[in-house]
Amino acid sequence: MAAKDDVGRRGEQVAAQALMDEGYELLARNWRGHGGELDLVALDGTTLVAVEVKTRSSARFGHPAEAVTPAKLARLRRLTGQWLAEHGGGTRPRYRDVRIDVVAVTLRSTGPDRVELLQGVC
Repeated sequence: MAAKDDVGRRGEQVAAQALMDEGYELLARNWRGHGGELDLVALDGTTLVAVEVKTRSSARFGHPAEAVTPAKLARLRRLTGQWLAEHGGGTRPRYRDVRIDVVAVTLRSTGPDRVELLQGVC
């Protein structure tokens, strides 16, 4: 298993726990749609939240959120639409709002990992 995969998996676990600590309800992890994957799908009150997790083990390659490009955001919007089509609740929508959040995780070898929640990036 590649070290990059380990970093990504650990970052997703850290992000999931941080969201639950903030009161989010996790609905899905690594949901696969046509043309991509949503890292986490959560409920924040009555708001459906698609969450992109970006993890770095250092600042050498920049802030984790810098990796969320306009093309990535477009893909996330499309995938969120697919998720809603499958799980949206039909004629009585379960969700009042929908948003996309980014959780930027910087893993640290000592001390707590740094977790930043960027709400409503698109």
